[in-house]
Amino acid sequence: MSETPAPAAARSSADSRTDHAQLVVGLDIGGSKTHGALWRGDRLVAEAKAGSANVQNVTPEDAARSLGGLFHDLRAHADGSPVTRVIAGSGGVDTPADADRLRALIAAHTPHAAVEVVHDTRLILAAGGATTGIAVIAGTGSVAWGITHDGRQARSGGWGYLLGDEGSGYWVAREAVRRALHRHDTGLAPDALDAAVLALNGITEPTELIGLFHSDAGRTYWAAQSRAVFDAAHDGEPDAAAILDTAAADLARLVLDVASVIGVPGPVVLGGGLVMHQPALQDRLRARLAAAGIPDVLVLTEDPVMGVQFLM
Repeated sequence: MSETPAPAAARSSADSRTDHAQLVVGLDIGGSKTHGALWRGDRLVAEAKAGSANVQNVTPEDAARSLGGLFHDLRAHADGSPVTRVIAGSGGVDTPADADRLRALIAAHTPHAAVEVVHDTRLILAAGGATTGIAVIAGTGSVAWGITHDGRQARSGGWGYLLGDEGSGYWVAREAVRRALHRHDTGLAPDALDAAVLALNGITEPTELIGLFHSDAGRTYWAAQSRAVFDAAHDGEPDAAAILDTAAADLARLVLDVASVIGVPGPVVLGGGLVMHQPALQDRLRARLAAAGIPDVLVLTEDPVMGVQFLM
């Protein structure tokens, strides 16, 4: 049976409430990109992407430029209404001062909005539909964070590439580069994994990797090269598989660290470009967590920024 259309006056009233609902911007600020979403009330209006605005990875000037372009694109769908609230999830937000710096960069583009800054793992857990549990990010970097029903929190990792980021895309690629250099130093000719790394960089000699790695290529560039390791592991290269085994072990350790502090074994929500798009890493990590008594593991199926709607 078809539904009876709402009276015109009722529809007009509902549309009016929607039109005048507050505008909220959500930001997922990762090591490689910034993903923004605009909501009018509970309705998603628009999305936009820009370069990273994570000041741990880029200069404040580059972060401001990325945010400027992103807010410009989102405001085109705001019908002239002001944004009243921004919820930004970002890595590298380790102290109140870190949060204040990012908040100031954002406020420059939304002067009338209340700006809330949280660690990006909060978005992962929320986007996974969980209010408690443990979120893991394995993308350009790596970190785990968890929260209990009574608000107790714990975190492991997320210290940046100079101190950690084990199991991340950057770490996987760096291990492949280190392996190629070690093999060269011991007189071994490049094998399939070495050749893939060299080809991705457009070079022919392993020693050329040294200067390139110390250049301004950046973490995002190297994280993208982790695909050489996954391809080689798929083709049966044992050293590539060993690198992925170690990555999974390191990520599992982050989860177990958090679980040991807050006493919550799950659910575990996996997010970040690397683990979301590489089944070989997902499978290894699931196996290690299951062996440790944590079977409740799910991989995020939507963009982390969508977790903002659960934090509004």
